[in-house]
Amino acid sequence: MIEKVTDINLEEQLNKNEKVIVKFFADWCGVCKAFEPQFKKMAEEADGSVKFLEINAPDNPKARLSAGVYSLPFFASYENGKLKEKISSSDRKAVQQLIDGISNTETAN
Repeated sequence: MIEKVTDINLEEQLNKNEKVIVKFFADWCGVCKAFEPQFKKMAEEADGSVKFLEINAPDNPKARLSAGVYSLPFFASYENGKLKEKISSSDRKAVQQLIDGISNTETAN
């Protein structure tokens, strides 16, 4: 399941979940809309160790600036609340590599 977040609750979600993938999108972004079904499928196929979030980039400037969003769609991985990797892409393989990169890491407790 993909949860929608805002500037208000993004940080809480990043700190509450060990591994997170965030999709930054805009309502006017055609590529974002076209990629949405693929991202949903990727989230469904993930092993459950990763939390999937999406945030409207134009409406949430704090989140957009903190991740360094420069183009949409934009994806960022976070581990223990810290930004790990980021890409701007609509290539399924590139986004899957980002997901695999975080889901395959061991986390020290």
